[in-house]
Amino acid sequence: MNPDISFPVVGVGASAGGIQALESLFRAMPANPGMSFVVIMHLAPDRKSLLTDILGHHAKMSVEVARDGQRLEKDKIYVIPPATVLTIASGRLRLIATDPAHHERSPIDVFFSALARDRGETAIGVVLSGSGSDGVLGIKAIKEHGGVTMAQASDGSGPGFAGMPGSAIASGLVDFAIPVDAMAEKLVEIIRDLDEPDDLASDRRMNDDSGVVLEARQAIYSILRDSAGHDFSGYKTKTFMRRVRRRMHIQQCEQIADYVERLREAPEEATALFRDLLINVTSFFRDSDAFDALRESAVPRLFEGKGAADTVRVWVPGCSTGEEVYSIAITLREHMDGLRVAPRVTIFATDIDDAALTIARAARYPLALMDGVSDQRRKRFFTAESGSYVVVKAVRDLCVFSPHSILRDPPFSHMDLVSCRNLLIYLGADVQREVIPIFHYSLRASGILFLGMSESVGQFSDLFTPIDKKHCLFEARDPGRRVRMPHFTAGLRAVSYPAPVSGKTNAGSASQLRRSVEARVAEGFAPPHVVVTEDGDIVHFSARTGKYLEAAPGAPDRQIFAMARKGLRLDLRSVLREAIETRRTATRQNVKVEADNDHTELVSLTAEPLLDREGGKALFLILFQAREPSTADMMSTSPTEPAGDAMRLEGELFETRERLQATIEEYETALEELKSANEELISMNEETQSTNEELESSKEELQSLNEEMRTVNHELESKIDDLDRANSDLRNVFASTRIATIFMDRNLVIRTFTPAASQIFNIIPSDAGRPLTDLAAKLDYPELTADLLEVLESGTSIERRVHKNDVDAPYYLARLTTYRGGSQQIDGVVATFIDVTTTTRSEEKVQKLQADRLISMKEMGTGLAHEINQPLSAAATYLHAAQRSLKIPSERRPASIESILGSAVEQVMWAAQVVDHLREFVSRDEPKKTFSSVHKLIEEAYELTLPTAKQSGVRGTIRLNAKDDRALVDKVQIKQVLINLMRNAIDAMSASDKRELTISTSSVAGEMIRIDVADTGPGVPDEIKAKLFEPFVTTKARGIGVGLSISRNIVEAHYGKIWAEANPEGGAIFSFTLPLEKSAVGSGDEARSPTQP
Repeated sequence: MNPDISFPVVGVGASAGGIQALESLFRAMPANPGMSFVVIMHLAPDRKSLLTDILGHHAKMSVEVARDGQRLEKDKIYVIPPATVLTIASGRLRLIATDPAHHERSPIDVFFSALARDRGETAIGVVLSGSGSDGVLGIKAIKEHGGVTMAQASDGSGPGFAGMPGSAIASGLVDFAIPVDAMAEKLVEIIRDLDEPDDLASDRRMNDDSGVVLEARQAIYSILRDSAGHDFSGYKTKTFMRRVRRRMHIQQCEQIADYVERLREAPEEATALFRDLLINVTSFFRDSDAFDALRESAVPRLFEGKGAADTVRVWVPGCSTGEEVYSIAITLREHMDGLRVAPRVTIFATDIDDAALTIARAARYPLALMDGVSDQRRKRFFTAESGSYVVVKAVRDLCVFSPHSILRDPPFSHMDLVSCRNLLIYLGADVQREVIPIFHYSLRASGILFLGMSESVGQFSDLFTPIDKKHCLFEARDPGRRVRMPHFTAGLRAVSYPAPVSGKTNAGSASQLRRSVEARVAEGFAPPHVVVTEDGDIVHFSARTGKYLEAAPGAPDRQIFAMARKGLRLDLRSVLREAIETRRTATRQNVKVEADNDHTELVSLTAEPLLDREGGKALFLILFQAREPSTADMMSTSPTEPAGDAMRLEGELFETRERLQATIEEYETALEELKSANEELISMNEETQSTNEELESSKEELQSLNEEMRTVNHELESKIDDLDRANSDLRNVFASTRIATIFMDRNLVIRTFTPAASQIFNIIPSDAGRPLTDLAAKLDYPELTADLLEVLESGTSIERRVHKNDVDAPYYLARLTTYRGGSQQIDGVVATFIDVTTTTRSEEKVQKLQADRLISMKEMGTGLAHEINQPLSAAATYLHAAQRSLKIPSERRPASIESILGSAVEQVMWAAQVVDHLREFVSRDEPKKTFSSVHKLIEEAYELTLPTAKQSGVRGTIRLNAKDDRALVDKVQIKQVLINLMRNAIDAMSASDKRELTISTSSVAGEMIRIDVADTGPGVPDEIKAKLFEPFVTTKARGIGVGLSISRNIVEAHYGKIWAEANPEGGAIFSFTLPLEKSAVGSGDEARSPTQP
């Protein structure tokens, strides 16, 4: 049975101040919410986390530390352990151990990205209190896979640190920005909506092309087309409706008709749906075919004819979190690495989202976002750290990140490439008409524009020509004239750029503007007219303007001042300037203009402001009204005045106007140059600001790095102190040890050595750095060099016992081992010479002792053979005699057969006794001690030997004089000692006339009891007394000499002492002592408690 993996999984990310938020979240969460929770917290890698215990006190669900390979279950909370990165795959948690020195900085992004890929629409991401921007990439991935995102909003009491949730909210990807106390209820509602069926619960009904769903889908298409200007009717129906269903769950609309009504009432919901529909899976090299076309068709053009002193300039507006920027940077770096001489490359990456720029600057991305990067590029352009990949410095240094708005801020200039992919689709048609000319201004002549797959230059085909239309690569046309920066008014908002071909105006469609203007003119005028912008660009012509305007030579230009006929420019500029400044109608009367037939005409110029109907932007109506010469004019040229004076004055006036016109044209040229220079300065200032932003960020990073370096430096200082102490300890060890040790490299060059090495080699401190083979050795070790080389080659150790060349020279154990560095590679060899003279001498003694023992064993064997063979031979003789007697008929059989058999049995029993004694000598078991009465043991042993004593004619006496007789003893072994001593005494008195056996006890100093066994036999000879208790030493004719040796071992095992001395009354006294109960308890003789008899 497959486990259920369909239930939602909630990833909860938190950092500073997150514990209080987590407590509030799980305190309000029911015990069975139907989902699983995984808590990702920024934890110190070298400290034990108590988060599990803390959450366990507040949560109604089970809380446990995440384990590698653990399958998620409903209604449980899993907490990330310290020093790990947590991911998920196939419903199982995966732990990746991290190096404390390089711990993962974005564990929330790593887990959220993996969760999005593993769970899709059932993934939920929650960002709580914390500093920084960790989590933004993660919720972006969750949103792209159709999941739900939440972030903690301020409610007066939290979050404690708003950096993480604030960055998530600012990204525009958060579905619910709510206080943490309301999150539990909202999560339960979302799960309930996911579980409950509705008219959109199944994909079959979602994709049904008939009925209510079809009608609703068409209505949604229409609403989005009207509000966003984008037609989604060509999108995949299943994908489209799944996004719609997701928004319905968020808005809690049960019926699709209710959601359509919601779209009509709330424009912000239409915008949110539009954004959801446009979200694609974030990855590097998105639309790989387009990047292949960029690499093959565009990138080589960027580097053509450029050397090391040149620069390739790239602008990426709307760079978001930086994947596109680094994709372009990697493409350029690959091309640069193939050039013999590469120019400098600068990529300006801009966006209005500071949180996204922070992520882009960090250049760190989770594994889940690296699908578009090949393994080869990962190895070459990224560094793997825990669960993330970091862009290498060679690529990161190409990029400059800064905040910038393409609509609000001046554009960059002199760019070789502008890449603006999937940004224009978010903008309306009017704004797009503003942005495309900005890109054209930013590009050099023949610069390249790279757009998204759903974008185009639209009506600005006069500004761009396609390079690869399928993959949206365009080349900037050379307009043949100076390109003006799009005008920015107060507030730095760009004025709409006029459509260059179709004649559409910023006041709306051409027909609307024409109707408006014609209606206005029809009210009080009927002359030729034009409509211009504040800059003098003509946006509309009326009929019959040819008398006053004509096309200027050179590149096409729509500037009214360039098109005005001779004589009009000065007054035309004056009247338009007055209208712009006063916002009122301005008029100039009787302006002379040169006609085609080389005569002048009078015209009245009128400039009147017009307000744009939609955007409120100023346009101006300029009227050209022809005038007939008045009576005064005619009188001024009457013949009453001298013709010569009139002509002279008229000539002077003409020359003055010509000079004035020339001055104005020079002024206009200088003004244009100043404007161009100013535009250059504005663009340069923008670039400088971007560079400054990058430097500020770098400064902050350097400050942070400096703090880290200070910490690391402090740690290094501590480690250096530790190393100094360790080196001092090592030097003292070298100085104090008597072990000669020499450290050598792979060439057998001496690195260092201990002082004891000078006793073996003729070596002094200055010999460090010389090969060991150059030094004379005092050892008889001709194989030393060969052994050292073999150790280096094979990596195995070699041990040899060597000695000096002197007489009675000491012996050394030469041990040659490999020297391995930090990478465990063989980096040399270590030679150690240990003085084993004492050990060698001891071994020689042991060998001699073993030889002596073998001799003794041989002698013992001979004796044993003799001792056993003698009774066995006698027994055999008796048995043969008995056998012969049994062959005699019974009536003639001698009566002594029983005596013969008894003698045989006696001989066999004696042989058995010899074997038993030998076995007792060999097997020495550990004594089993108990507190017992020694007097009682003596009495029991005496009872056992009494029959033998009576049979031998021995009279026994017991004198128990000791006041205290309780001792810790093995009763069997002590009785064995007593019986052995008593039988030895009886045997010793077999030839004596006086046969008395006395057993007595007495108390002696040291809490001991003394036992004496005295006989009246011949005594112990002096030559035997010294070795009497050694094995196989006996005074008996038929003894094997092991009884007393066994007795000594038993007594010594009881911490006593046994000895023999002469009896003053003749014979010998064998005595031994045993510790009494008091001394035995205090001596710690036995760890176990003794048992009482």
